Amino acid sequence: MSITFKHHDTLRLFTEVAQCKSFSDAAEKLHLTKGAISYQVKTLEESLGFDVFKRTPRGVDLTLKGQQLLGATRGHYHDIEQVLLALKTPTAQSLTVGMSSYFASRWLSPRLMTFMQKYPDIQLRIQPMTQLFNLENQGVDLAIRWGNGLWDDAEISPLMSIPAWPVGNAQAYQMVEKLGLKRAFSAFTLLRDHDESNAWSDWFDAAGLPRQTRKDTLIIPDPNVRVQAVIDGQGIALNDALVERELSEGQLVHLSNIELASYGYFLVRPRQIRTNKSADVFVEWLLQQ
Repeated sequence: MSITFKHHDTLRLFTEVAQCKSFSDAAEKLHLTKGAISYQVKTLEESLGFDVFKRTPRGVDLTLKGQQLLGATRGHYHDIEQVLLALKTPTAQSLTVGMSSYFASRWLSPRLMTFMQKYPDIQLRIQPMTQLFNLENQGVDLAIRWGNGLWDDAEISPLMSIPAWPVGNAQAYQMVEKLGLKRAFSAFTLLRDHDESNAWSDWFDAAGLPRQTRKDTLIIPDPNVRVQAVIDGQGIALNDALVERELSEGQLVHLSNIELASYGYFLVRPRQIRTNKSADVFVEWLLQQ
């Protein structure tokens, strides 16, 4: 079968759907309808003569042949996009760094002007992100991710160790005082950043408490929104010293001194992104802070 430009477009769409693992998420990213995505995937499968996706209640998974196809297409399209980007704009002194708005506003922003003054030739772009995975397809040279650093999808190096502990509002604290840690935490709604997060499980292990198995959880990817949700009494969350202002004002309260000592912020470099000298300069500056 010869490959036409139409096939190239459909294979590019296939790559995006495979990365998102969801027709809906891919449709939002590509500014298409879910129906259009489904139709083009069906057309591709008919043209290829085999299925590339298995439909599941939570989205889609790749078939074995789909996995093989993704392995062949993903790197090629990324290389093409990098070349096109290099042809459009000079990138030698440009740098895009992805991070949560929480970290950007609470830690980086007060320090950022010193970097701009010291390195005026580097065009720095801070890209607020809630999904700090699959960075190769999100156009960033470097990212700062919160957690324990036990990830295998990128090059990881520690930036700042800052333990995490549970926080709630005053009413949540009163429940802990009244019922004790175990009973109170079994009744709280746990706020998480994404479905696959192990942070709460790690904390329950550290506290010697049984892990939560009930489904009373709420996913809020944006950390700043999660902080406000705790203040509003929507549940409890794991936070760190970057919520110092809310703690000092009494909007948030420590619910336990048991902490996740191995948690903090890590530098994450996509493996398929070529080395960017500006990224090395930015990393060195970050570590000096």
